[in-house]
Amino acid sequence: MTPIRTPLFAALVGLLVTLAGPAPAGAAETESAMARGARLYDKWFEENKAAKPTADHPAYTVKDGKYGKDTSWRCKECHGWDYRGKDGAYAKGGHATGIVGVAGAKGKDPAAIAAMLRDKTHGYTPAQLSDKDTADLALFLSKGQLDVAKYVEGGKAKGNADKGEAYFNTVCAGCHGTDGKKLKDAPPLGSVADNGAEMMHKILNGQPGEAMPALRALDPQIAADIAAYLTKLPK
Repeated sequence: MTPIRTPLFAALVGLLVTLAGPAPAGAAETESAMARGARLYDKWFEENKAAKPTADHPAYTVKDGKYGKDTSWRCKECHGWDYRGKDGAYAKGGHATGIVGVAGAKGKDPAAIAAMLRDKTHGYTPAQLSDKDTADLALFLSKGQLDVAKYVEGGKAKGNADKGEAYFNTVCAGCHGTDGKKLKDAPPLGSVADNGAEMMHKILNGQPGEAMPALRALDPQIAADIAAYLTKLPK
């Protein structure tokens, strides 16, 4: 078949291209790098398959024996799922460290944040976090943090559970099952769903070291709707 190459056809194509605008160069890669950085924030040694730490992090202040060692080296353990550290959900309880959150890193130069991860306070070595790892983690801290207060209230996600059910059943249930209990090496989703900030972090960015889709490129309200629906699942 001879392709259509009339002036009218060419004009229509040009109009569509103009209306659509230029594709943002590297946008997808930026989103995926931020999602990977968020998974490193969650549990870096699962995401990058590095060796688990065998001693407490030197800056970790909780010494009651309940947490520590590999746990204390997770960014989220000091700074929280809500990224607010001592001023958020970790202000009290077994996770309280008195350490500030990471909200202050928003908008800062990712290179400066990456360098800070190597300083004496944080102390991550290249064997723990490679330069690519620190770059992705820094990008997440600078440009990828969710404004948790917009989507979580009283610890639970502010979402439409009815919409979330449709999203969950079409996006998530293939792996998790419609009851959230299909994965044998993970707790039932309903049993952990009350931590809305954690659920939002994982829905948006995925689970470290797992082939879980990250919904970061979509409207965060979709993640909030899914997180709200998870609280309806059996425990």
